[in-house]
Amino acid sequence: MRRFGTAICWLGIAFAPGGAVLADGVIRDGLGAISCGRGGTNIAAADNGVVLLDNPAGLANVNGCGLIDVGADLLFTDMAYADPENDAIIDHDPYPCGQLALVRKSRDGCWAFGLGLFSPAAFGSRYHLKGPPPWTGTRYYKSFGALSKILPGVACRVTDRLSVGGTLGVGVSHVELEGPYFLQSPPLRGTPTMMDLQATGATIAWSAGLQYQVTSVTTVGIAYQSQSRFHLDGSMAVDVPELGHCRFDADVDMRWPRSLGVGMRHEVCPHRSVSADVIWYNWSEAFDQIGIHLSNPSNPAFEYALGPSLDEVFPLAWRDTVSVRLGYEHAFRPDRVARFGYTYHRNPIPAGTLTPYIQTTLEHTFSIGYGWLQGAWSVDLAYQFTFGPGIDVASSDLAGGDFDASHHESRVHVMLVTFSKRF
Repeated sequence: MRRFGTAICWLGIAFAPGGAVLADGVIRDGLGAISCGRGGTNIAAADNGVVLLDNPAGLANVNGCGLIDVGADLLFTDMAYADPENDAIIDHDPYPCGQLALVRKSRDGCWAFGLGLFSPAAFGSRYHLKGPPPWTGTRYYKSFGALSKILPGVACRVTDRLSVGGTLGVGVSHVELEGPYFLQSPPLRGTPTMMDLQATGATIAWSAGLQYQVTSVTTVGIAYQSQSRFHLDGSMAVDVPELGHCRFDADVDMRWPRSLGVGMRHEVCPHRSVSADVIWYNWSEAFDQIGIHLSNPSNPAFEYALGPSLDEVFPLAWRDTVSVRLGYEHAFRPDRVARFGYTYHRNPIPAGTLTPYIQTTLEHTFSIGYGWLQGAWSVDLAYQFTFGPGIDVASSDLAGGDFDASHHESRVHVMLVTFSKRF
């Protein structure tokens, strides 16, 4: 599995934002211009290819014989970090990402099959900050993490009203951390290091869902996405005062959260519809900590002082969140539609473990969208603005005191375009 994950990971990462702060924790508030334009609501929908990710049961309800859905996004991030020694604001260059989905239905319409590539989660930052002793002077603080999924899926129309579906595919993840770091685990807790960690891996990813037409104008849906538990394989270079430089083999245990969502879509009239999704994310189990096992030191001095291996735990202690997504669509005519949406989710990160490496302090998302027919293709545009309150950290729970008396802010702008064609 490790070799397979390494081989395909870069395909998935190519569709992921290269160092961005996202939304609910590090999960995006929807994918694709259609869903994002109406606040990320998609669990009870069947009008786009991203439903393969959000609720595969919707595949059976896609109009026609199927569709192809190609999306491209640009993420712009504004982040700020301040402490007694630093006052930094970074406006990252735009990061491209995207998704691809293909849906095909059987001739009788009872079965539907899909294949998609999605990047639903990522985090990252790049700061130049004055480091803590003994790493005085300007130091580079960098993080990057991404989750991508390659998902085959199938759905079945059980009755005229009920459809069920599921996916079983591969999740790929890559993580990087670089900068000053104090070891957090005994007996070496508080030891200063300069780290450079990179690791990649793959695992099984699956989901299941259902959609039920309560009436001809009202549909409800339920969807569950599995936790993605990774055993990432890579390397970590460290510098430690008095011991020097060393490179280790690194095994990183990291989990991306499971989720359970309920959605509703209601047509107020032939031209207007409203939708709502409520999604629970299990951050408390997934982002409780990141485990790092280091082995095979390249420097004999490290092996003599620390032994042949070292286990380290990066504490996170995130809290579960519930994301509430609301959407509205207005069709001006059959080939023109406007969308509006709002999403709320609390910040999952406790102040004690907030660092410039992961600054996802976002809570509110407003979105707008517009779509039209261009020949045989539908073209949809959307814009999202995500923000949250500034967070002050009086005393960090992390050893070393690097992030004591710090202040964190983050905002995200996302521009999206989706091209889709029905068969």
